Amino acid sequence: MPGRTENYLQRRVERLTLFGAVRLVATVALTLAFVAACLELLVDSGINGFGTAVWWAIVTVTTVGYGDTFPTSVVGRLVASFLMVVGIGFLGLATASIAGHFVNQDADDKHRESTDKQEEILAELRRVHDRLDRLDVRH
Repeated sequence: MPGRTENYLQRRVERLTLFGAVRLVATVALTLAFVAACLELLVDSGINGFGTAVWWAIVTVTTVGYGDTFPTSVVGRLVASFLMVVGIGFLGLATASIAGHFVNQDADDKHRESTDKQEEILAELRRVHDRLDRLDVRH
C-alpha cells in the first residue's frame, strides 16, 4: 500500500506537462550538481575553482564523464560516487515515471476515443434495428 509521500508524488506527476517534466528533471539535476560542486570544492584540492567544480558536477550527474576534471581525494571520490548513484537513480526514476505518465495518458485518450466510437456504432445499430422492426411490422 503506497504511503502518503508516494501518493503525493504520484499526484504531482499526474499533473505534469511536458515542459514541467523537463523543468523538473533539469532543476533536480542542476541542484544535485550545484550541491556536489560546493562539496567537492570544499573537500578536494584537485578541483580548483567554482566554475570547474560546477562543470565537473554537471558532466558527472549527466553521466557524460569527459574525464578532464576528476576528484583525487578519498572524500572527493565519495562525493562523486554519491552524485553518480543519486544522479543516475533519481534521473532514471524521474524520467521513467514521467514517461509512464504520458504513455498512460495517451492510452487513456485512445481508450476513450475507442469507447466513444463503439457507442456511436451501437447507437447506429439500434437505429437500424428499430427501422428493421418497423419494416417487419408493416409486412
